[in-house]
Amino acid sequence: MTLSGISRKTSAVGLFLLAAFAPPALASPEPPKPKIRAITGFITIDAKSYPAQIEEAVKFLSQVRSGIQAAGYEVSGIRISTQPFSEYTSGLSRSDALGVLRGINDLAAKLKFAPNIGPAMTADNDDTGPVDLLIEALSAPGNRLAANIVTAAEDGIHWNAVRQAARIIHAVGERSPHGQGNFNFAAIAMLKPYGPFYPGAWHPKGGPPSFAIGLESANVVMDVFARNHDPRTAGQALTAALSVHDRAVETAALKAADGSGWTYAGIDPTPAPSGNVSIGTAIESFTGEPFGSPGTETASAIITRAVKAVPVKQTGYSGLMIPVLEDAVLTRRWTEQTYGLDSILAYSAVCAGGVDTVPLAGDITEDSIARIVGDVSTLAFKWNKPLAARLLPVPGRKAGEMTEFSGALGNAIIQPLSGSTRR
Repeated sequence: MTLSGISRKTSAVGLFLLAAFAPPALASPEPPKPKIRAITGFITIDAKSYPAQIEEAVKFLSQVRSGIQAAGYEVSGIRISTQPFSEYTSGLSRSDALGVLRGINDLAAKLKFAPNIGPAMTADNDDTGPVDLLIEALSAPGNRLAANIVTAAEDGIHWNAVRQAARIIHAVGERSPHGQGNFNFAAIAMLKPYGPFYPGAWHPKGGPPSFAIGLESANVVMDVFARNHDPRTAGQALTAALSVHDRAVETAALKAADGSGWTYAGIDPTPAPSGNVSIGTAIESFTGEPFGSPGTETASAIITRAVKAVPVKQTGYSGLMIPVLEDAVLTRRWTEQTYGLDSILAYSAVCAGGVDTVPLAGDITEDSIARIVGDVSTLAFKWNKPLAARLLPVPGRKAGEMTEFSGALGNAIIQPLSGSTRR
């Protein structure tokens, strides 16, 4: 055998041994899969038959949940939103009306769904009596009910409703433990019916039984923005990543609902965050700076445009949520004062969501609350975009002190309304 032949043979053996004993190649990690935050049903009920009506809705929504789970997605829970509660409590005594609301609350615990009783007011000339009923319901120990009030619509800003929203927030802040009852209430502006996220979800009077889906997909944004920092291409990459999941979920939901008689209202592709599944982290990955730094507005706009381009039937906010106390990074940055209330309003000009889970001092006045709600409503009406105000006054706490919330809410320093944030 020639020297060159020996060399070739030796090389071949060496390559074989390298292949045989080399560590296995690492597989590319699977892209993150979002969780389904909400499968929300919208139904019309009455004071006498609501238990059977709700049980029927739970049965249907559970069927949709099973279909989506079979497609490989984790589902947090099902939700049921009724028409405005004033319709089915009208004509009842105060005690009987509260009895119906307590009955819905108890049924929610038994059947394991999250209840929403809709708006206290949808028009600015509506009776304000339901506002008092709602204050009592939201302030009650063990309350599960969510609700809202419409402060702006196609007919303009509802200034009376703005004042009533402030009255609700102020009273519930004083009466509920640590002011946490306001977690279940929002002043909603330009938000149409059939959005799946709480507490803004609502079912119009006379609307057909419908359902919508909301995803907890901030992890998808985190993944895309960790790899793509170019404002010219990041949006397209995000739309593509969100579309894979939204279309799969929509297909599974439609299949499960086929022949049911329920109307599919759509998906809200807003990438909802939760805890360490953080939209704050995603935006910081894109900008390379703390949330609230220059570039945050650009990232907010990119996310919103990407969301609106997802090719599914859309409903709800369809933009970007910045829930201060439901996102670990947003909570930390709020305490560090890298952003504040004015920042959120600025970001809301290019996204959707509004002023969400913002902690306020317990001694804030109704007038001050009304001015914040009025600003959100004015911005929403000006740009014809859905926004909400979910404000959390903390009884006994002042600016500079920590909140003391629990459950889904984190805790942060209360910023002074008039104070400037540190940049």
